[in-house]
Amino acid sequence: MPPKFDRKLNQHGVKGAYYGGEWVDLEDCAGTFQPDSSKCSGCPTRATCPRSQSRNAAASTTNEDNLVYDVIIIGAGCIGTSIARELSRYSLKTLLVESADDVSQGATKGNSGIVHAGYDDKPGSVRAKFCWPGNQMFPQLDRELRFGYQKNGSLVVATSSKELEVLEELMERGNINGVKNLRIIQKEELFQMEPALNPVCIAALYAPDAGNVIPYEFAIALAENAVDNGVELRIRREVTAIAKGTEGCFEVDLRHWEPQDYVDVRKKMGKSIDGTESKEISLLSLVMRLCVSFPASIVVMEGLVRFGLLEPSSKDDTKMVMTIVAFISTALVLFLPGGKRHRGTSVLKDIVAKCPPPVGSGDDGKVTLKDMFQGGSGSKTVQHGATVALESVKAKYIINCAGSYSDQIARMIGDDSFYIKPRLGDYILLNRNQGHLAHSTIFPCPDPVLGKGVLVQQTLWGNLILGPTARDMHNKETRDMSNESIQEYILSKCKQLCPYFDAKEAIHGFCGARSKSSRGDWIIEPSSKDANFIHVAGIDSPGLAGSPAISLYVVELMQKAGLKMPPNINFNPNRAPIITPKVGLRGLKMGPPGKNDSDGKDEATMAKNVICKCEKVTELEVVRALRRSLPIDSTQGIRKRTRAGMGHCQGDAENYDCECRVRAIISRENGVSPKEVGGRPWPATSTLSQRWVYKDDMQKEGLEKRMNNN
Repeated sequence: MPPKFDRKLNQHGVKGAYYGGEWVDLEDCAGTFQPDSSKCSGCPTRATCPRSQSRNAAASTTNEDNLVYDVIIIGAGCIGTSIARELSRYSLKTLLVESADDVSQGATKGNSGIVHAGYDDKPGSVRAKFCWPGNQMFPQLDRELRFGYQKNGSLVVATSSKELEVLEELMERGNINGVKNLRIIQKEELFQMEPALNPVCIAALYAPDAGNVIPYEFAIALAENAVDNGVELRIRREVTAIAKGTEGCFEVDLRHWEPQDYVDVRKKMGKSIDGTESKEISLLSLVMRLCVSFPASIVVMEGLVRFGLLEPSSKDDTKMVMTIVAFISTALVLFLPGGKRHRGTSVLKDIVAKCPPPVGSGDDGKVTLKDMFQGGSGSKTVQHGATVALESVKAKYIINCAGSYSDQIARMIGDDSFYIKPRLGDYILLNRNQGHLAHSTIFPCPDPVLGKGVLVQQTLWGNLILGPTARDMHNKETRDMSNESIQEYILSKCKQLCPYFDAKEAIHGFCGARSKSSRGDWIIEPSSKDANFIHVAGIDSPGLAGSPAISLYVVELMQKAGLKMPPNINFNPNRAPIITPKVGLRGLKMGPPGKNDSDGKDEATMAKNVICKCEKVTELEVVRALRRSLPIDSTQGIRKRTRAGMGHCQGDAENYDCECRVRAIISRENGVSPKEVGGRPWPATSTLSQRWVYKDDMQKEGLEKRMNNN
């Protein structure tokens, strides 16, 4: 029998929140984690964004021939959004483009979320230059953006005297890199900190400044604040070509895509397929509108005269007035947009009934390695995307933050100075009831070849995360590992660190592609082909930790390249959180659709109405996310911002049907039919055989067996 560990660790949003790295109790959240929203960027906002672009991008798409951006950032992961937010401090015309259906859909979505301290990086490397300074910026960043940052510390454990020597080497490396507060702790102190460790552990290197975030929530917060401060965002835009124009500016060709299902629905409803209202009217439509508008205006005029409501002094006056009214009515009919927002029911219960059920089996949403280069489950291929428009934009400078696709972007200007060697990292996520087993981020002693190895860590929200693998895609053996082999590797290796977790409590599996470069280090420099083209490429671990410091350095590079950067006098660094901390079900109401739903206006009702039972997500939190500055048109987008569907049941329709409830709210808020709202694809990058593990005994038994295969 495993020993009992009688400790309860804090979970973000439960009786309090993490703010600036430290825990804040619920009664102290007002004014800290929960600020006056009127003083934060983008709050309050009452309207949702246009399809696939921020509100401030809409005007630009109609004036592209004459518009020249100062900067275009390619890629909206944690690096691209961090740079965008830093550039928003200046009065610049900046465009952030992302090929996937949301920000943070690449490597940022599929990693551990660790804010590394920097002791593991080779002294003198680019990684070592930025990791520790970036780490030190996170507390203040979180105090401004409130994405949730937990300074939980990290431990590299040793099980032998030989491994103790490795700990000494790591501490010396950290000292050279400028990392503070490192120390080696012995067994007694180690087990006081982490009682669920494997008893064979004898010591550990302790880095108290290491922390963790939810990486996609971090990037979303950066992107929101950047857009609130003037940066434009366009999603579902693939960069297809880059050329230098006659005026010395870059000309960037973009392919705007939308999911095929969405396009089909829009066509059937007579709407524009790019998500905007119709800008062009066919000749037949013009003729039909003329035939209707002009005679109709004459009928109206004759009626006004007949009933004495209009008394012209002469026949000529009558004809003149009739002509004016006819002209105005004809112009209105001709040039008002042809498409319309969906005007169906706004009653959530009725919309939920029309929603398709969530998908939890099959392979239609399977993500391939190539898909991971351009957004994973949010990529054009996985979403069965169709091209709806071709756009061309101009810019004085380009910043290449395209992750695993950054070498392909470089090739577009003739730069072949590096290539990306993708490495996949697979994870298994356990239920919240397992999170108490590890407070710190726990690593084994690093392998000379494979590096850090797997880890065990409590996430910000209280789950236990296990992994990752390190599967180099140029290695056939690791590239072709089966799902069962991947699970066995993760579970058995993590058991050596913490032998007491229950593998049957697995609720989710996912994978991310790391952008390892052929140079073996990060690439942050102007291109040798054009000094106005900045590479921020090959940013693998600890890229998230280094991202704030990287963004400062990129600003320096832009200034050296000649970009004039007057300050943005209206810059507001503060962002309000989307989630509201709770105490159990206090003040909340659960029930079937229709029992507690609001009309979309009453915030008090929305704040009580539980949409996701497992994570206690309310209708107000979903609406709050939709009314922010980033476009959201899928349940996945809400899932990343509110955790609706991320709990124990993973959005099971037979439990609380939270995915359909979320889809209904998006439909109501965006003024579209539920068929125009995207759902969660399956299996995406998961190694699990079906989405709802909690009621699949065979899958649970298989996971337990693989955990015990040493």
